[in-house]
Amino acid sequence: MKIIILGAGQVGSSIAKHLEKENNDISVVDVDINLLNELQQDMDIRTVHGFASHPSVLIRAGAADADMVVALTSSDEVNMVACQVCYSLFNTPTKIARIREAEYANHPEMFEHEHVPIDFHISPEQLVTKHIYGLIEYEGALQVMEFAQGRAKLVTIEVVKNGPLLDQQLREFHTLLPEGADARVAALFRDGKAIEPVGDTVLRLGDLVFILAAKKHIRKIMEAWHKTTRPNYKIMIAGGGHVGFNLAKALEQEHSVKVIEYGKERSAHIAEELNKALVIRGDCTSESLLREENIAGTDIFCALTNDDHSNLLSALLAKKMGAKKVITLINKSNYSELIEKDTIDIVISPQHITIGGILAHVRGDFTARVHSLLDGAAEALEIKVAGDSATSNVIGHKIKNLMLPAGCAIGGIIRDGEVLMAHQQEVIKNADHLIIFVTNTKNINDLKILFEVDASYL
Repeated sequence: MKIIILGAGQVGSSIAKHLEKENNDISVVDVDINLLNELQQDMDIRTVHGFASHPSVLIRAGAADADMVVALTSSDEVNMVACQVCYSLFNTPTKIARIREAEYANHPEMFEHEHVPIDFHISPEQLVTKHIYGLIEYEGALQVMEFAQGRAKLVTIEVVKNGPLLDQQLREFHTLLPEGADARVAALFRDGKAIEPVGDTVLRLGDLVFILAAKKHIRKIMEAWHKTTRPNYKIMIAGGGHVGFNLAKALEQEHSVKVIEYGKERSAHIAEELNKALVIRGDCTSESLLREENIAGTDIFCALTNDDHSNLLSALLAKKMGAKKVITLINKSNYSELIEKDTIDIVISPQHITIGGILAHVRGDFTARVHSLLDGAAEALEIKVAGDSATSNVIGHKIKNLMLPAGCAIGGIIRDGEVLMAHQQEVIKNADHLIIFVTNTKNINDLKILFEVDASYL
């Protein structure tokens, strides 16, 4: 597939790396020649220096015969205009754009071919807000991923001291589940490396366990393991931008929420828009302010400003001063690498959350949902099965007989709206949605080939 990526920032470069591994013809456009040079040193791609929405630049990038354009510049307006140019001048089949401003994203009717011709638009702020909300809803989770419109969830849990999973054999996992709950360990990572989750595997301190279950079962499991029934948390949010404001709005009805915002006009605006949350104008890195607002009595502190330095400093302060749980956004990977274990509970990369949303659309009919895991080292996919026993390599076959690429495992099946655990004797049927865990992303292309429908039989 011939794909043009507009924007060589962190998201654009990460998407380029993913897609280049999958044997696509990639061109990247940016106004920063240094970023383009760095990309060319790492990958076999074409780079074009210039303004992303200019027709002449798009022509040089190969828009005349491109299959897809993915607009990921820092400007919503440039992304929208570029998609319009690709539609009007080149009739590009698929146009994907990152739209950050809620004023645009909240009006999806704009993004139709008779208006702004964008086939799929991704809002990083909405994705990040939803991700953090899930972490707060499911106590003890490091990551919460949705499949099948939320009917199935994959939750990442760390094996901790005195926790229910420590020193347990996986064959006994079912005995740890509350009555009526069904779940399975879809994947296991130890010291950053994937371990096959077989019956005699013993869970150790620090292991990352990926648990798959229906939504109703996951909630029951997390509440049982953490002895909570979703209490009224005291939550403090540093930063009243799009993410901080939307999170406060989502949480304020069930929890006690405070928002710290430095900007005078912004703090006044969000104070008018929020109903129950308390808005405090001030510096979230101020030790005296945090003390005055009773940080020691805070259940969850979320550092969500647009500045990594402020997020890191305020999160470390909050943890030091007694906040029970600390979540922070970090954009730069070198910042997150500096954070020592146990100083901050959860570090969130907006790029990795956004990448998953984009990849689901870029890969077309192959995937319905993609979640990027472990800094891009692994993925959790929802794959749609189509065809019949004549046109498909998988339909009519038992899971145990499928020739899955190395590092790929089927964790669950969504069939007729129901979430099923993927047992080895289960037979794959047409219209099934399979939840597949991929621990080696180099094998994504082989996985795609396995699930392709043979058009010669159609």
